[in-house]
Amino acid sequence: MNAPAPVSSRLPEFTWDTLDAAATLAAAHPDGLINLSMGTPVDPVPEVIRRALAEASDAPGYPLTAGTPDLRAAITAWVARSCGAGVDGLGVLPTIGSKELVAWLPTLLGLGPGDVVVVPSVAYPTYEDGARLAGATTVRADSLTAVGPTSRVRLVWVNSPGNPTGRVLPAAHLRKVVDWARERGAVVASDECYLPLGWDAEPVSVLSPEVCGGSYDSVLAVHSLSKRSNLAGYRAGFVAGDPALVAELLKIRKHAGMIVPKPVQSAMVAALHDEEHATAQRERYRARREALRAAFTGAGFTVEHSEAGLYLWLTRGEDCWDTVDWLARRGILVAAGVFYGPTAGQYVRVALTESDERVAAVAARLAGP
Repeated sequence: MNAPAPVSSRLPEFTWDTLDAAATLAAAHPDGLINLSMGTPVDPVPEVIRRALAEASDAPGYPLTAGTPDLRAAITAWVARSCGAGVDGLGVLPTIGSKELVAWLPTLLGLGPGDVVVVPSVAYPTYEDGARLAGATTVRADSLTAVGPTSRVRLVWVNSPGNPTGRVLPAAHLRKVVDWARERGAVVASDECYLPLGWDAEPVSVLSPEVCGGSYDSVLAVHSLSKRSNLAGYRAGFVAGDPALVAELLKIRKHAGMIVPKPVQSAMVAALHDEEHATAQRERYRARREALRAAFTGAGFTVEHSEAGLYLWLTRGEDCWDTVDWLARRGILVAAGVFYGPTAGQYVRVALTESDERVAAVAARLAGP
């Protein structure tokens, strides 16, 4: 009898491992590496959050999978402020960062072989990874008319502001997606991790009444404190929306031990209640965005979309790996467009998450030979 194939065989090579050669080349630059690839926060964790974590560090007991009452209240209040959501009938649940939920959502919703997950044509790779883990089929489409009449669609991912493109979807477009999914009994999962970072456009949440019609039926919004509050190392995220779906996720997560640690829950409460640090961090990213945009356009790159979010979506009209190599020889590491879909082969993604000093050095390196 043949042994079953390992689960990892369903997945492609880990995205970031394919950048190893370029990273080695960039790190050899005499003035060091400028890493604009992954989007890892580099600024300090705000003191108000670190203090809350420390004060909650004596936590010998098991935490609540559902989150403490204080955390659920803080999430609900933040969603009401930032997403325009009403609090009545809203389900909320803390998650171990947002990537964990994105990767396991198809499985937690009971999807399997024969089911279809719709993702944007250029998209965060974990949407497709999650479908693969569940054994479901992925369809890449920006227009639902391209999906066809199939009744097999169980989950539709939308992402606005988009990663990697920074594209913002209008409320009318999102409303059509929600209506289409509801007619077919599908769930709309909206990845809104970059919602607070609107630059040239104002993002709208799927939880806004103009999108969901005041009902959270079949709608989930995924959020993260990684970028807003520099908490990527804390693994602090949450999901909000349809209370029945949230209750189902909670039941399964209790069995699976998918629990946010208690000190992190306390840190999340502090982060969600404090807007001052988030505003300051947003302004840091705004300044870095302006500097990087000027540097790359001055070097002949074209910026497409990028009206919101944490990245610039750039092209030189050539194969993305040629661009990655060209930049690596100047000590600058970026993400290849093909990470995000087969139609993105002439693009690279540039993150706004290097230090001010490193960002300021980009223009000089791009101007060199």
